[in-house]
Amino acid sequence: MKKAVWLTFFALALALGFGCKPAGESGNGSAAGTGSSGSGSTASSARREPEGPGNKVTGDVIKVGVIASLNGELKPWGEDSVRGIRMAVDEFNAAGGLDGKKVELVIEDTNSKPEVGKSATEKLVAEDGVIAVLGEIASGITQPAAEVCFRYGVPIISPGSTRVDITNIGANVFRVCFTDNFQGAALAKFAYEDLGLRRIAMLTDKKQPYSTGLSDVFRQAFTSFGGEIVDEQFYEGGSTQDFKPQLTNIKAKNPDGLFCSGYFNEVGPIARQKEIVGLNVPMIGGDGWDSAELLASGGSGIIGGYWSNHYSNLEDRPEVKRFIEEFKKRYGGPPATAMAPLGYDAALVLLDALKRAESLDSKSLMKAIAETKNLQAVSGTITIGPDGNAEKSILILQVTKEARDKPVKRIEFFRFEPKSN
Repeated sequence: MKKAVWLTFFALALALGFGCKPAGESGNGSAAGTGSSGSGSTASSARREPEGPGNKVTGDVIKVGVIASLNGELKPWGEDSVRGIRMAVDEFNAAGGLDGKKVELVIEDTNSKPEVGKSATEKLVAEDGVIAVLGEIASGITQPAAEVCFRYGVPIISPGSTRVDITNIGANVFRVCFTDNFQGAALAKFAYEDLGLRRIAMLTDKKQPYSTGLSDVFRQAFTSFGGEIVDEQFYEGGSTQDFKPQLTNIKAKNPDGLFCSGYFNEVGPIARQKEIVGLNVPMIGGDGWDSAELLASGGSGIIGGYWSNHYSNLEDRPEVKRFIEEFKKRYGGPPATAMAPLGYDAALVLLDALKRAESLDSKSLMKAIAETKNLQAVSGTITIGPDGNAEKSILILQVTKEARDKPVKRIEFFRFEPKSN
């Protein structure tokens, strides 16, 4: 992907809470990594029962709505999410559907804009009568869409919105991506237990809610494990590419690791300048590092670094291998972003719930989604927790000379609730 497109995306990510994965929020090579993560609680006590009665299937077709950024700045990730969704639904229909009924996708373009996403969702639930909605990838678009679904009583599953408070909107809101609370805590656990690091310095983009939130969770988790944060330096993303003053200050504190919670377009220069100032310690970061340009941008300074993501094309799991093989047959190449497998998994959760629902209506489907347990998916084994979040493992990757995303290990889900500032 061209650098200009990536930089435009990350400017929009700040406003929409989309991580890098290419989360948005999440934002990641995935679009994503993130959204504003922060220390918001995910307690299920905040989830209310939706207001409306929902919709029901009345004919031989099960209508499912999809909202996605098929135009605008988030187009590459939106298109990938729809590719994954279509693939899952086509496989379901080819296998006979549900008692002869086929799933029909009604797809609406959000144009990468929250207000368009809101009106598109209103159309889907009020006019098209969809039984559920899949989407969006960006938290800033998912939020108003989820509020519409809450009013009508229709379940919505987001592939990639990692902002912690999204599922607090109501008991009809679910996601298949991890939250930034788990991501930050898992990275801290890996740094402390697997890498044996004890004295970590942090470099945080104070303008990015994703970066500040992820740093906050990492700090709290790492110290809770027994580690020490010896220094934290800040920068303003987009305003500078000179990080040598901060790195020089960090070097003076003699850390054994460097946590960089920002996006790849700054992580690359940081990695190169880390070598210039003589800071020879491993780097650690989140899914905001996800870019095909990571190796070229970071040079030798990024090699040996570790970061987290939902998925890697290199992972040796049967679900991943089968998904990539079928995706290549269908689209001519492997997924460009993690939004493809996450879109597939969002549809997979919905289709699995359809099979278990007591009847084909939104209320029964919502209950079945909430009861999802140990579903084997591309991005991991998914259980939906009481807060509507996917309780699943996270993938730790290492940057090598050959690849930016060599799988190292999966960390199983554990709950970590950071304290609010």
